[in-house]
Amino acid sequence: MRQSMRFRRFVLSAPMSIVALVALTGAGAQIMAPPAMAAERPAVPEKNPPGDIPDTQVFVTYTSPSGFSLKVPEGWARTDHHDGASFSDKYNALSVTVAPAASAPTATSVAGHEAADLVKTGRAVKIEAIRKVMLRSGPALLIVYTSSSEPNPVTNRQLRLESNRYLIYRRDRLAILDLSAPLGADNVDQWKLMSDSFQWR
Repeated sequence: MRQSMRFRRFVLSAPMSIVALVALTGAGAQIMAPPAMAAERPAVPEKNPPGDIPDTQVFVTYTSPSGFSLKVPEGWARTDHHDGASFSDKYNALSVTVAPAASAPTATSVAGHEAADLVKTGRAVKIEAIRKVMLRSGPALLIVYTSSSEPNPVTNRQLRLESNRYLIYRRDRLAILDLSAPLGADNVDQWKLMSDSFQWR
C-alpha cells in the first residue's frame, strides 16, 4: 500500500540557493534537492569505472584519539589529523573528522549550510539527496552528492566521483564521515559496512 505524503516547500538561504522539497512520511523527513551545481563543468563519468572494493576485502578496526572507532579496509594508506583521520586507495577515499557542535543538525540546516558549502567549495558538486538514516550508532543525516576529482598532476584528467557524507551527532560533538569513489563503482555493501561500524568512544 502506498503511503500518502505531504510536501512542504522551503527556499533555503545559502551562497547558492537550494530549493528543496521536504517529504514528511512515517519514516521521517527527507530533503530531495533538484540539481544544484557549481560553475565548473562536471567531469564525464567513466563507462567502466574503476574503484570497486573487492568482496574479499579485509576490514580492520581503527580507533582514533579523537574519540571514535570504525572499520576500514586493511592496507589503505592512512593520514592522521588533529581532528580525525583519512584513508585512501587509488580512487577510493574515506575520512572522519570530529568537531564541537552546540546542537544536532537537521535536514533543513544541512541543506542550508553543509550542502551549500559543498556546492560552493567543491568541484562541480551536484547534491542528489539529503535524508535521515539510522546507523548502528544511532540516527544520522546523509548527504548524497557527485563531484569532480582534482585534476591528475600529470595528465590533467579528472574523474566523476560519487560521495556519501554522514553527519553523526552525540551530545556536544559532530562527526563527519565521508566515503567517495568513482561514479558507478559498486561499493554499496562495503560503504554500509563502514558507516554502520562507526562508534563513539
